[in-house]
Amino acid sequence: MRAPFLVAAALFLSTTAEAQRTDRVSPRWVELGPAPIAGGEYSGRVSAVACSPTDPDRYFVGGADSGVWRTTDGGATWESLTDQLPTTAIGAVALAPSDENVVYAGTGEANYANHSRYGLGLYRSTDGGDTWTHLAEDTFAGRAFARIAVDPADPQRLFVAITRAGGFPEMAAAKEHPQRAGPIGVFRSTDGGVTWTQLALPNVSASDVVFEPGSSTTLYAAIGRIYGSPDNGVYKSTDGGGTWTRLTSGLPPVAELGRIALSSAASDPQRLYALVTNPSSATGGGASTRGAFRSDDGGATWSQLGALGSIQASYGWYLCVVGVDPADEDTAFFGGLTLHRTGNAGGSFSNVTPPHVDLHAVAWDASGRLVVGDDGGVHRSTNGGQSWTPLNDGLGTIQFYAGLSTHPTDPRVVLGGTQDNGTNQREAVGVQWTQVFGGDGGWTQIDRSAPNRRFVEYQGTGNLFLTTNGGSSFGYVGGDLFGRNCFLPPFLIDPTDSTRMLYATERLFESTDGGISWSTLSGDLTTGTGAIRSLAIAPSDPDKVYIATNDGLVQASTDGGATFQVVRSGNPGWPRVTRELCVHPTEPLTVFLAVSAFDTEQVLRSADGGLTWKALDAGLPDVPVNVIAVRAALRGAPEEVFAGTDSGLFHTNDGGRTWRRYGKGLPNAPVIDLVIEEDRQRVLLTTQGRGAWRAQLEPRR
Repeated sequence: MRAPFLVAAALFLSTTAEAQRTDRVSPRWVELGPAPIAGGEYSGRVSAVACSPTDPDRYFVGGADSGVWRTTDGGATWESLTDQLPTTAIGAVALAPSDENVVYAGTGEANYANHSRYGLGLYRSTDGGDTWTHLAEDTFAGRAFARIAVDPADPQRLFVAITRAGGFPEMAAAKEHPQRAGPIGVFRSTDGGVTWTQLALPNVSASDVVFEPGSSTTLYAAIGRIYGSPDNGVYKSTDGGGTWTRLTSGLPPVAELGRIALSSAASDPQRLYALVTNPSSATGGGASTRGAFRSDDGGATWSQLGALGSIQASYGWYLCVVGVDPADEDTAFFGGLTLHRTGNAGGSFSNVTPPHVDLHAVAWDASGRLVVGDDGGVHRSTNGGQSWTPLNDGLGTIQFYAGLSTHPTDPRVVLGGTQDNGTNQREAVGVQWTQVFGGDGGWTQIDRSAPNRRFVEYQGTGNLFLTTNGGSSFGYVGGDLFGRNCFLPPFLIDPTDSTRMLYATERLFESTDGGISWSTLSGDLTTGTGAIRSLAIAPSDPDKVYIATNDGLVQASTDGGATFQVVRSGNPGWPRVTRELCVHPTEPLTVFLAVSAFDTEQVLRSADGGLTWKALDAGLPDVPVNVIAVRAALRGAPEEVFAGTDSGLFHTNDGGRTWRRYGKGLPNAPVIDLVIEEDRQRVLLTTQGRGAWRAQLEPRR
């Protein structure tokens, strides 16, 4: 068995000679963006914001899958600080109040979605983010950081709220990490994060921890398992975390407690606010807003605030944040799908949602400006949310989904769907993209025989749209489609006949008129509750079709998708849409499979249509693989395989005996899709968190 994926060094080349050879021949990656989407309003999801207490222009933000970023000019420009660390999934960022050069970033995003990836420990900087030390992987890997609270008087003393990784079912986003079921709750370190003590609170997901302002001994913690727990609630310690008291007076019964967010008022240390959600169902529904609460006596008693409404829709497990203005204890902001402000301690509320919905972080800079992180990046307000300024220029945090498309004759044109930022199209040089369709953008297709015909979708079954004018307008073509989906169903144009298309729910649908109408092609191809998450047609023989389902089946068809044979079962991976299957460009029975999980065979090859498989990952670090692409052997040059992993792109040309990182300058972000363009001698990829990138293919040898 390969060594566990525990240290950054395991991801790099093992010999000096190989490293020198790679430096000599490896191409340089070019960032394609979006950074931001055209117009400057939006980038990708930001899960954490920390502002300097003394410099009004210095902020740090944590991207859900894009690492830690810093601005020193109030958001006019941004610098990515952690691209080459082992993971870019960030859940919490904090500056030490007594020494703001000490910065902590907790990895693993505690927003519980299927795309809220597991963490690999803690990052610490003692020089304001210029350099970082990777700590506590053995303690926290496979789980996620919800909050970091640093002692106001001691930068070495910190408390963290640790949760299970997210997803449905629980821990799906952990991708079978071997430490995913490790200890959770609230932990304390007194040596800057090197060693840790689990505190005397329940071993249940902690959703928040905060200091009483000005105190090194009084803290509040929220145990907030999203599905509910008998241990959920708000707890208080007055002895630095040694002992805890559960606070219940005025708060809802424990059966009504899901995720909980806390905030304490700098201007009145006895004032606290809490935002409470209802428990989630096993499939993610039901997590509406239970209520906003206030305490004026250090948590001894609580009162429910005015008619806030359900600001979190039904997914409060993903959206739950509260912040109180440091200069005014009566002014607080409650974030979910929308952002609401009270200026009278909860007597009334007003909707002050920034340009993008889905709030995850609320902070104030040193000049008192409100700074928020949301699914569209970072936004700032100087008037309490009445108006907003986007701070996303150069902030390359877009999260793509699988389904990247390129243009057959114009190498500038790239089309891809993104998390909560629609489908975006690049048509020129640089990092500017234009949003051509809304929602959560998913799979895309460009008709290679008539490239102005392009297909896009948004989340859910049948939400399929066609443009015939290159994206200027779209028409709905999904009316005949039905069934279960992987949030974003995969669909394909037949590479040999652009009038034929396939679309996947729990079954396959076929169109023979270019996607205008659809008919059922197959029966249910799952075990009865799943959906197809990956779909591939052999480029050289469209009768050979392969699928993978989110309930673990890999299946092969030799009649164009009408009937299938199960060729692999118990196949783990991500619940959502993937491109985990890749068919050889000239050999229709040769198929590759990427497995997005730890501690398993993560790259497999079959030469007989899936009947037998050979693992190719003996030399690959133990890291989930999301996508595979292959270059066929040519004129004596061997077959080359590219593996897009949760930590960048790897390459082998010796059948998987050895792997190396491909190219220089690519962040260690999750690679979600990958296209080899042999005619242009380039490779394109998209990431979940660091946008799209391009590099040249290495010359054949």
